[in-house]
Amino acid sequence: MGAAGGPPRHHILSVLVENRTGVLARVSGLFARRGYNIYSLAVAPTEDERFSRITIVVDVQTTPLEQITKQLHKLIHVVKITELDPDTSVERELLLATVGAPPATRGQVIELVQVFGGRILSVGHDQLTVSLDDHPDKIDDFEELLRPYGIGELARTGRVALAKLDPTAPRLRVSRAS
Repeated sequence: MGAAGGPPRHHILSVLVENRTGVLARVSGLFARRGYNIYSLAVAPTEDERFSRITIVVDVQTTPLEQITKQLHKLIHVVKITELDPDTSVERELLLATVGAPPATRGQVIELVQVFGGRILSVGHDQLTVSLDDHPDKIDDFEELLRPYGIGELARTGRVALAKLDPTAPRLRVSRAS
């Protein structure tokens, strides 16, 4: 489900690709050529250095999902494509921001960062650099509440996501040799 219990606004695709030069350019080029709107894109190597995972968030309204996956499957070096349902996945995003924090309002900014579970990374005379990693909706709320203090610089990573683990799956028994 999307925000406020409505239908999802975005498709979240997890694309496992071979970790080769030019793969990201081919994937993003495919979206550009087709006129698909990418909401966010994040890429990094996986636990196996031969592969990278590209998390692509696309707008539901402008992008037919079947068409995207068919086109992606045609690309060389694409290993696996998974659509992640927001209800059954874990999503995170990182925000870094430099925020105005003169002595008169510094305490308020620090309190806001603490309420959201963020961190203060750097302290200047009239500014703080803060970070928060959380669900993208919470990141949106945090960013909005920082705005009145004056955001000097802002960087967001875009979403990364994985399927939730099944908490009811049987546990493995570990036998110990005597």
